[in-house]
Amino acid sequence: MYNRDIEIREAIEAGERALHSLRDARSSLGSARNWGLFDLLGGDLISGLVKHKKIGDARASLNQAKYDLERFSRELNDVRDLQELNIEIGDFLIFADFFFDGFLADIMVQSKIRQAQENIDDAIFRVENLLSRLRRY
Repeated sequence: MYNRDIEIREAIEAGERALHSLRDARSSLGSARNWGLFDLLGGDLISGLVKHKKIGDARASLNQAKYDLERFSRELNDVRDLQELNIEIGDFLIFADFFFDGFLADIMVQSKIRQAQENIDDAIFRVENLLSRLRRY
């Protein structure tokens, strides 16, 4: 039996998880970017190792965000009479896959991190907007 209130609540919970993981990813990327800048400006082996650890953290956060966004999208689809609410995660997923492709140089890393931060900020904005609309129903 379909219960609209339950479906909306499940969608909100999934959206909040996605928002949390997106914010974690943004934070991890910020740290990786800072270490990357330090590495570019003459860092040593340790700064390079820390940068790559932070990139690994960001990668894990992006994987979680990807999973959570997919779940949020499925939950939104379960709310039958609110079909105009959806999140297009295709661009984010494509970018996440691109981000995971190897790193050729420090400059490329910085560029990818900056682009990832912009995509995450966009995804956060869209999730917050959808959550706001869901809460009004």
